[in-house]
Amino acid sequence: MAGTVYNMVGAIKVVLDVMSFPSGFTKREFVLTTEEDYPQDVKFACVKEKCALLDSVAPGNRVKVSFSIRGNLYKDRYFVDLQAFRIDKMEGDGSVVEYEDSGPMPTDEPMPF
Repeated sequence: MAGTVYNMVGAIKVVLDVMSFPSGFTKREFVLTTEEDYPQDVKFACVKEKCALLDSVAPGNRVKVSFSIRGNLYKDRYFVDLQAFRIDKMEGDGSVVEYEDSGPMPTDEPMPF
């Protein structure tokens, strides 16, 4: 069963390097500055093949991020990730520039860390 899909618009603040884990799992994080009265810096994660989505964006780009909320338990601690599965560049007028088919929302498999 697919989870709820959320969307957020803002400007890319930073794109971090890919993290690789011994299991072969890869993760890449980025920070989005929201467009609100009181802007927030929100960290998202792209996992596995979705890491490539970040190759097409740079700090300062205005984007719309589609994401799901993922939670997991690791060593008696709970973690929450905002897992991005689609990133669309935005024009100044608010229209979306579709540059790649990001595919469907990821499955509910747990994160291995």
